[in-house]
Amino acid sequence: MMYKREKKEDEDGYGNPFAKVDKTSVLQEARVFNETPVNPRKCSLILTKILYLINNGQQLSTLEATDAFFNMTKLFQSKDTTLRRLVYIGIKELSKFAENAYVVTSSLTTDMNGKDDQCRPAAMRALCQITDATTFQGIERYMKQAIVDRNSAVSSAALVSSIHLAKTIPEGVKRWANEAQEAVNSDNIMVQSHALGLLYHIRKSDRLAVTKLVTKLTRSNLKSPYALCMLIRIAAKLIEEEGATSESPYFDFIESALRHKNEMVVYEAANAIINLRCTSPRELNSAISVLQLMLSSSKPTIRFAAVRTLNKIAMNHPNAVMACNVDLENLITDSNRSIATLAITTLLKTGNESSVERLMKQIASFMSEISDEFKIVVVGATRALCAKFPRKHTVMMGFLSSMLHEEGGYEYKKAIVETIIAIIEDNPEAKEGGLAYLCEFIEDCEHTSLAVKILHLLGREGTKTASPAKYIRYIYNRLILEKSPVRAAAVSSLAKFAAHCEDLLPQILVLLERSTLDTDDEVRDRATYYLNILHEKQRAILNTYVSNTLNVSIIGLEKALQGYIQAAAATDGVTYLPFDIKSVPLNTATFYEGGDGKLGTGLGQKSTNGPSGAVAVEKIAATRQDLYAEQIAAIPKLAALDLGPILKSSLPVDSLPVELTESETEYVIQCVKHMFKDHVVLQFDCTNTLNDQVLENVTVSMDIPEGFSVDAVVPAEQLAYNVPRSVYIALSIDPELDDVSLLSATFTSVTLKYTVKDCDPNTNQVFDEEGYPDEYVLEDLDLSLELNHLANGSS
Repeated sequence: MMYKREKKEDEDGYGNPFAKVDKTSVLQEARVFNETPVNPRKCSLILTKILYLINNGQQLSTLEATDAFFNMTKLFQSKDTTLRRLVYIGIKELSKFAENAYVVTSSLTTDMNGKDDQCRPAAMRALCQITDATTFQGIERYMKQAIVDRNSAVSSAALVSSIHLAKTIPEGVKRWANEAQEAVNSDNIMVQSHALGLLYHIRKSDRLAVTKLVTKLTRSNLKSPYALCMLIRIAAKLIEEEGATSESPYFDFIESALRHKNEMVVYEAANAIINLRCTSPRELNSAISVLQLMLSSSKPTIRFAAVRTLNKIAMNHPNAVMACNVDLENLITDSNRSIATLAITTLLKTGNESSVERLMKQIASFMSEISDEFKIVVVGATRALCAKFPRKHTVMMGFLSSMLHEEGGYEYKKAIVETIIAIIEDNPEAKEGGLAYLCEFIEDCEHTSLAVKILHLLGREGTKTASPAKYIRYIYNRLILEKSPVRAAAVSSLAKFAAHCEDLLPQILVLLERSTLDTDDEVRDRATYYLNILHEKQRAILNTYVSNTLNVSIIGLEKALQGYIQAAAATDGVTYLPFDIKSVPLNTATFYEGGDGKLGTGLGQKSTNGPSGAVAVEKIAATRQDLYAEQIAAIPKLAALDLGPILKSSLPVDSLPVELTESETEYVIQCVKHMFKDHVVLQFDCTNTLNDQVLENVTVSMDIPEGFSVDAVVPAEQLAYNVPRSVYIALSIDPELDDVSLLSATFTSVTLKYTVKDCDPNTNQVFDEEGYPDEYVLEDLDLSLELNHLANGSS
């Protein structure tokens, strides 16, 4: 019976002996530390409880921590190695809260230089934890000796502690560079790796010193695979920072690591090559070949790393990964379901149309065995595949529908719903099937936001189907069974059906009448509002107040509302100005710049930039527009003009500015046009591709057409090699043109003007301080905008 009771107690505490530990009682037990002689077994248990509490988020007051800390210092009289090492950990943890922790410096220094090699590394780590600028000088000599100690554990501990100390005392640790350099030559692989880490940390702010370090080590024969991995990362970072090509000696070093005998180094090199911008197709193929060999490794970690990286490559270079398809198919039945999932999603990105159905069946066979995280990966791959092979939408929609009815969290279900919505928007043939699947889902959907999203979609797309009446039943069920936010969305959806389908109007009016008795005021108000509008039976009113949605940027609206709330809070909640919806930027999905560089109303047009259509453009462009607004507000000359909010930043559908030069020319100039209520700001993004020249005082001149006047010009002070800078020209629009419905203008004689100074291609050191003026002719710039469209959004 006793045995059973103890077993039950273990089960209640999940086998954790410290599950019911109380902070107050443990701190009282810590008084045992003062007893003589010390009981190592008892004190170790109490100290373990204190460490358990701290590491589980228990907050100790300064007084509690200080008392426990000084009680713990009495344990230095014990020679028990286990207790002594626990004391070092306790010092590291309690010193963050306790006062006067420096009193143990002498004891720790003694242990650090003692003969017990088990205690020396731990004592050193604790000592460095309590060291500050005032006590640093006292331990510096010992730390230098420890870095080059013959014991690898001591040397490694000293190097890692030095890296942590460098964050608070960088100038002091810099003096240990010679010792760290000596440690790099150690035969121990961990010491060599930690020494390289310390050396890089010391020199990382000095580009020349880092270059010398990498050049020297790439020519030496580092034995540590960990050090080699770190060196590959540093070399890749140098290549990116210097804008080097694949001809760089650092790239040669990374490529040579593909033939290393250690798999970890080979993978690190392949991963670095794949992520470098300068990688050519030939070099990419060499990295892919190495990853292909790893797919057949006996180690699951190697297989997982390889297939995950190939999955990433397949997003941008699916054709390059197709050579691995046979090996990837062998992984579909891998016992590790994470590997199998990544293999199949990679095949979905690289496979052909005929293999889609077979792959979908294989995925469905083990979907219930993998986590939501990997299920979302599968959903993303399915979304991309449906955009690639639209004729296979029936197979993929059926697969997604079956996943909707399985167990899963909110993020997983949200990913599926958004994928089905994207397929419906991009493929008219999939509309009715997709809406049917979503209607089935909301019958037992437990996520309010997803139900609201689907009801909104039904109101927008269901009215355009051949038989819209079949969706009314699903919407009305929501009015009876769901929470108030869902009921409110259902009312709005019903109103849209009534506005578009006259034959359904009488029945929907009856349903809305019932909703005027709802217990929620939002539902009642919406029902009353729509009933009054629908009774009018005037097409113009229905189009304005029921069919049309808010034509503003959702992200811009959110930001404007946050600013309004903050302004109200600054006046103790009292504000005398109502929120102005016309100050919010227009929706970028309905007003964008076309491929010809002119602004236009993109109503009814879809982006071809990915499966999410115009929705993706809205998110990208709106976020970038907010960024532009912050940049312009930070320029004093432009801020002084009181331009107001940006109504539109004129990005085309693919989110690229207007090119005023060819991409291969010596100067690459792009233009972004920012539209304000009374102004246009032209932003010229300039890049100098000549590494032997520096341009200074860079401006843009042009012939200003009638109706515009220049208010401000912001030049770029310097244009160094491959460092983009922007020139701004703010133009005011003549108010007499307000009555003109369409303003079209061409800025001719657009010229880049600057002062050229020759420089050293390697160091950017200027040879000629005087320089000479020069100019570069650019393409003409067209501007076309509907003034009344902009005025409606701002006046």
